[in-house]
Amino acid sequence: MTNNGKLIISELLGTFILVFTGTGAVVFNEISGGQVTPLGIGLVFGLVVMALVYTLGDISGAHINPAVTLGFWASGQFAGKQVAPYILAQCSGALLASLLLRGLFGIHGNMGATLPIIVNDQPLVYECLILEIILTFILMFVILNVATGAKEKGLFTGIVVGGVIALEAVFAGPISGASMNPARSLGPAVASSNFTAFWIYIIGPVVGSLLAVPTWRFIGRSSESTEAIKPN
Repeated sequence: MTNNGKLIISELLGTFILVFTGTGAVVFNEISGGQVTPLGIGLVFGLVVMALVYTLGDISGAHINPAVTLGFWASGQFAGKQVAPYILAQCSGALLASLLLRGLFGIHGNMGATLPIIVNDQPLVYECLILEIILTFILMFVILNVATGAKEKGLFTGIVVGGVIALEAVFAGPISGASMNPARSLGPAVASSNFTAFWIYIIGPVVGSLLAVPTWRFIGRSSESTEAIKPN
């Protein structure tokens, strides 16, 4: 198998594991009458990402998220020719995971689909769009800062990224679903045939991720300037 094939399989497998466990927690919470709990669901998402970063990071980078792939490409750290294959692999892995969950357990909890909360009989669509932009901005900003630089900082990448995802999933999950990942939203939407406001889970994460790149560059340049003027 070519090295490129290994990268693609790594991303497909990683996204499959992410969606199977993360949205599986939502499905199992519904089946068990709430025994997993919203806090447990958030922790599952964070812990599985942490595990995948350490397991697959040295192979494919463990993007497991089209928005992250686009962010790395925009930052100049990922080849443009690899963007489409990575995103296709990620979406395929998510679809396989959600369809397998449906085949095994049927439709429960909208298969973990990310849906905007309904308040006064109206879904908070645009509020959730902005929330998804902010959430993904934070995630990509953190990833860019911990995945580059000192080797010692890189050793903690999985813990930091997994922690941020768990944090955001716990506090924002009840409002927007805290997707931050178009592939993670695609799989459950297809499996449950529920595409309510699905577009916000494509646009929000992509915009948030791309906005993080110039911010990261600005902060980096500012840090270099500050270091340069320090007295010896």
